[in-house]
Amino acid sequence: MIYKEFQDLKLSALGMGAMRLPVINGDDHQIDEEATAKMVAYAMEKGINYYDTAWGYHGKQSEVVMGKVLKNYPRDRFYLATKFPGYDLSNMDKVQEIFEKQLEKCQVEYFDFYLFHNVCEMNIDAYLDEKYGIFDYLWEQKQNGRIKHLGFSAHGDLPTMKRFLEAYGDKMEFCQIQLNYLDYLFQDAKAKIELLDEYNIPVWVMEPLRGGRLASLQEDYAQQLTLLRPEEKVPAWAFRFLQSLKSVTMVLSGMSNFEQLKENIKTFEEDKPLNKEEWNTLLSISSKMLEKKILPCTACHYCTSHCPMNLDIPSLLNLYNEHCFSEGGFIAPMALSALPEDKKPSACVGCQSCEAVCPQQIKISEAMKDFAEKLG
Repeated sequence: MIYKEFQDLKLSALGMGAMRLPVINGDDHQIDEEATAKMVAYAMEKGINYYDTAWGYHGKQSEVVMGKVLKNYPRDRFYLATKFPGYDLSNMDKVQEIFEKQLEKCQVEYFDFYLFHNVCEMNIDAYLDEKYGIFDYLWEQKQNGRIKHLGFSAHGDLPTMKRFLEAYGDKMEFCQIQLNYLDYLFQDAKAKIELLDEYNIPVWVMEPLRGGRLASLQEDYAQQLTLLRPEEKVPAWAFRFLQSLKSVTMVLSGMSNFEQLKENIKTFEEDKPLNKEEWNTLLSISSKMLEKKILPCTACHYCTSHCPMNLDIPSLLNLYNEHCFSEGGFIAPMALSALPEDKKPSACVGCQSCEAVCPQQIKISEAMKDFAEKLG
């Protein structure tokens, strides 16, 4: 197992995420505890020492099951991470209640790593609102040793991350972002890494395989990669991409069965970053995968000056691309929930004034209509 230095710790470069544990009869709320215990035992044997869970995973059962399983190991053999569930605004005034309950569920006296969960457009105002006392309470827990390291995860856009860092950046020790060779440019993960570098905050990675989408590729793409590294399987390329980024300390993978765990551990037995040709080939494949499903908006903003509804069309098209490529998901609805009704895709009146000045000749009115319909 490869290890990375973080302050005075040595962390396994691969961490076990507990968002996609094995379940019984396809029921996400019913975790297969026996299968999970076997996976954790193997992970421990092979050197994984970082385990990541959260309040809402598996219908609030992930923390419970991971607590039961990890209870069988000495506390100094693993690092446990969980998060304050700010993805639900109804939780904002319950930070103390939730934190105490999490300790109980996980059967521990402290958390090695604790995160503000999912900093995004929808919750940034609440996270920064002093009346909820979220930061103050979590900082107090760090001071008294019940949180060893404090950080945050983010699915929000770059301006949202900047707002959070301007407020708390000097107190954040790590940040977890969605990062893979698709989202390096698609979700502007490259710029997010650069922003975190400015604050000297190391990167934790979630969705390295983009929910499994990068675990297999169409045949011609796979063949290109095989020519470069005949021994490397397709999923391993996603991890080699991350091994090529010096800012990355922790890669979390939500492995839902024993075979996935074994393969990923095998990949992390060696550090094999990409050379320039391999890097360029992978990003070229990424671009080709994306261009088939996304609109070519360059964010020139010509459209916004002609929109009678003053819609932020480039931002809406960016979310539309994400929603179409992911075939749904929570990112676009989450971001749009922060907007007033008159700034959402449904507010488009279909006048096509924006289309008359679009250099890319995007049929914006059709995209806004389709987006509104997809969102219901």
